[in-house]
Amino acid sequence: MAYVGVDWASATHYAYALDATGQKLGHRAFAHSGTGLTELVDWIRSTSGHEPGRIAVGIEVPHGPVVEHLMDAGLLVHAVNPKQLDRLRDRFTMAGAKDDRLDAFVLADSLRTDDKFYRLLEPMHPTIIELREWSRITEDLSTERNRLANRFRHQLWRYFPQFLDLSEDWARQWILDLWEVVPTPAKARGTRTVTIANLLKQSRVRKWTADSLLAHLRTVPIAVAPGVTEACIAHCRIIITRLRLVMEQLKTALKQLERLCSAVADLPVAPETMTDGRCDPDILRSLPGVGPIVLAALLSEGHDAIVRRDAPTLRALSGVVPVTRRSGKQCMVVMRQACPHRLRTAVYHWARVAVMRDPHCRTRYSDMRKRGHSHARALRSIGSRLIGVACVMLQTGELFDANRMPQPAIA
Repeated sequence: MAYVGVDWASATHYAYALDATGQKLGHRAFAHSGTGLTELVDWIRSTSGHEPGRIAVGIEVPHGPVVEHLMDAGLLVHAVNPKQLDRLRDRFTMAGAKDDRLDAFVLADSLRTDDKFYRLLEPMHPTIIELREWSRITEDLSTERNRLANRFRHQLWRYFPQFLDLSEDWARQWILDLWEVVPTPAKARGTRTVTIANLLKQSRVRKWTADSLLAHLRTVPIAVAPGVTEACIAHCRIIITRLRLVMEQLKTALKQLERLCSAVADLPVAPETMTDGRCDPDILRSLPGVGPIVLAALLSEGHDAIVRRDAPTLRALSGVVPVTRRSGKQCMVVMRQACPHRLRTAVYHWARVAVMRDPHCRTRYSDMRKRGHSHARALRSIGSRLIGVACVMLQTGELFDANRMPQPAIA
């Protein structure tokens, strides 16, 4: 009965209201505050003159405080992609004009006439919201861990390059413990073999023995200017302190992911999606390549598509399906860029690990590489296949069977 467009911003939000025939009901700006958002809801109700359940609101973002406030008030909130809004704006102005009031009007009027471009938002369960946040925290901590490890490696490269051959991961616990025992080449010459042997035994390191490790660290060191060693040691101590903290926080985040993924299994499900006692996390966890990080990303970032068992939507969100651009005699197929990067990264690593662990994925990957496709292109194909398999398994309630032959092989 009424359509409202909300052009959100960091400080001021602009709202434009239309009736069902497209006639203007009013427009106004509201501050981003508790009082301002309350005034926004009250203004929408009073201006439209209808109950909240009969008022449609269009906005560019699918989440955030503005969206949550509008949904809590019972309004029907619809989200549209900002790129689509940019194209819809060209219907009203060809001169390239743009301001908050125009954007709010475009949101309202296009929602009235072209609601198929909008997605109706539904309240998300608090467990899914918490899982999504912990999944993003885990990704941020993992990125910070790699950044600090690379800085630690650079300092070792400056004055103690023998350390770089001990492991490919310079943030491993035993590497940090070993550096605190042997921070310099001079210290390595005076360290006892039994000290290194005890450290390797406690850390369960079998690649090196105490004698071979000390022999490697005692090789001829590089010559550095006076003061370089002391400066690098000071820098490494600061990096290691931060690195140990990030590693502890990462362990906590992984435990939270496991707890929340298990909690998702207890959430109520729609009758049409119920299976024989198997929940979505258990089914997805049975697939090759799905660990706690990938599982959390699928359940949180792709929650709507997982619930609907919508494989095409999940493929598009993951960026594994290409985009075709055809015009006349020209035809180009390019990689999809418009997709959530967190879900894209999760599906990429899902496919990468599946190639190492599942023979069918490995065979498909090898065939695509022989046909001239790149590594990333082949993994996107593997990810597309795994998403299709996962959605079918979610529909039937089956667990993954590695010994089951693919349909083409059966035929």
